[in-house]
Amino acid sequence: MEDIWFCLVALMITLYVVFDGFDLGAGIIHLWVARNEEERRRVLRSIGPVWDGNEVWLLAAGGTLYFAFPVLYASGFSGFYLPLMMVLWLLMLRGIAIEFRNHIESPVWKPFGDVIFSGSSLLLAVFFGAALGNVVRGVPLDASGTFFEPLWTDFQLGNETGILDWFTILVGIASLCTLTVHGATWVVMKTDGAVQERSRRLALQVWWALAGSTLVVTFFSFRVQLQVPSRLAAQPWGFVFPVLAVSGLFGIRWFSVRGADVKSFLASCTYIVGMMTSAVFGLYPYVLPSNTDPKFGLTLHNAAAPDYGLKIGLIWWTLGMVLVSAYFGFVYRHFAGKVRLEPEGY
Repeated sequence: MEDIWFCLVALMITLYVVFDGFDLGAGIIHLWVARNEEERRRVLRSIGPVWDGNEVWLLAAGGTLYFAFPVLYASGFSGFYLPLMMVLWLLMLRGIAIEFRNHIESPVWKPFGDVIFSGSSLLLAVFFGAALGNVVRGVPLDASGTFFEPLWTDFQLGNETGILDWFTILVGIASLCTLTVHGATWVVMKTDGAVQERSRRLALQVWWALAGSTLVVTFFSFRVQLQVPSRLAAQPWGFVFPVLAVSGLFGIRWFSVRGADVKSFLASCTYIVGMMTSAVFGLYPYVLPSNTDPKFGLTLHNAAAPDYGLKIGLIWWTLGMVLVSAYFGFVYRHFAGKVRLEPEGY
C-alpha cells in the first residue's frame, strides 16, 4: 500500500505543477506580453475560470500527505515552517491581486495589483523550485526524524544547509524558466492578436534558458544526490522518464515555431511530467532524504500510516478524485477555446 500512496502523492503534486503551473506562468509574463488594460484583461481572462480550481491539487496533495505519510508531513511542515509561511502569503497576495484589481477604478490601484500578481507568481515559481531542490538534495534530518533549516547559511552544501544554497537556487531558476514557458504556451493557446504573438516570441526566447537550466540541474543532481544515479543504474527502465522530459522540451520548440499552439502546450505538460517523474523515480524509496546520514532519511516505509488506514483511505480518495476529475472536465470543456472579453469580470 505504501507504494500505491507514494505514486498517488507524486501524481497529485505533478498535476498541481501542470495545472497551477500555467496560471503561475501567465502571472509571470503578465506585464511583459500585455501592454494595455484590454490586453491585461485577456491574460487574466485566460486563467480566470480555472486558476482557483487548479489549486485544489495542492490542497489534495497536502491532505493526502497528512493522511498517508504523517511522519513526513510533521517533519516537513516543521522544518520548512518559514518558507511555507512565505508561500502562504504569496498565494494569498496573488489571489487578492486577481480578484480585487477591478473593484476600484484608479490609475494607481490596477497597476499596483498587476505588479503584485506578477511578482507573487514569479516568487512562487522560484520557491516551489527551491522546495524541490531541497527534497532532491536532502535535509539535515536527525535520529528523531526532525530538522530545521534557516532560509540560508553560507549557500554551500554540507551538514548545515539552508533552504537556499547554490543548488536549490539553480533548481529555483529552472522552475522559473519552466513555468514561464508553460504559462506562455497557455496564453498563446488561449489568446490571439498581439498578446498571442508576444507570448509565442517570449516562449521561444525563454526556451533556450529552459534547455540550459535543465542540462545544468540534471548534471548537478547526479552529483549532489547519489541516490539518483544508483537508482537509474539498478533500474535502467527508469530512463523512460528523462526521455519523456527531453521529448517534451524539444516538442515545445518544434510546435511553437510551426504555430501548433495546442500541441506546444501539451509538449510543455509532457516536459513537466517527465521532469517530476524523473525526480520521483530517482529518489525512490525516499520521500525525504537526509544529507547528514542516509539512515536518518524518511522512506515510504518508515513514514507511512498503518496499512489498514491506507486501505480504507484509498476508497474515499478514489471517490473524491472522481468528483474532482468530473469538475475539472466540465470546467475545461465549458471554457475551451479563445478567451472573449466581457463587460464585467476579468
